[in-house]
Amino acid sequence: MNRRRFIAASASGLAAAALPARAQRFQPPQDVAPLIEQITGGVAPTTGGITVKLPQLAENGNSVPLQLAVASPMTVEDHVEALYVIAPRNPRPLVATFHLSPDAGRAEIATRVRLAGTQKVVAIARLSGNRFLVNETEVLVTSAACLDESM
Repeated sequence: MNRRRFIAASASGLAAAALPARAQRFQPPQDVAPLIEQITGGVAPTTGGITVKLPQLAENGNSVPLQLAVASPMTVEDHVEALYVIAPRNPRPLVATFHLSPDAGRAEIATRVRLAGTQKVVAIARLSGNRFLVNETEVLVTSAACLDESM
């Protein structure tokens, strides 16, 4: 390998490594208020009541572990009907929807999600009786997922 090829290969490697950080700046958070209103049907959700576990720092946005838990008796009269996960910087902000019934026993979910950069992830729980809970947590993503290759 000669010197020119080495310099060209090094420069292209550095440019490829810098692309995800540069591309993250071009995806501002979307306004998810209309999405939340659509989910809740206009009912104002109560803040809290959902435990959202995300790492504070995610090395790779392609697979970020997420745990959701709602303290609920999970009886026919009082149970969690659905859990929603919203990531405002993702191209499609509604990341996941989980439907539950009293037969689930516990309102707990563990999964992995893709995140397009540092953002506040919002979790919404729909409870029986048309009640809603909401909570959010911030996660710092060093290598974003969901990026458009044309950037």
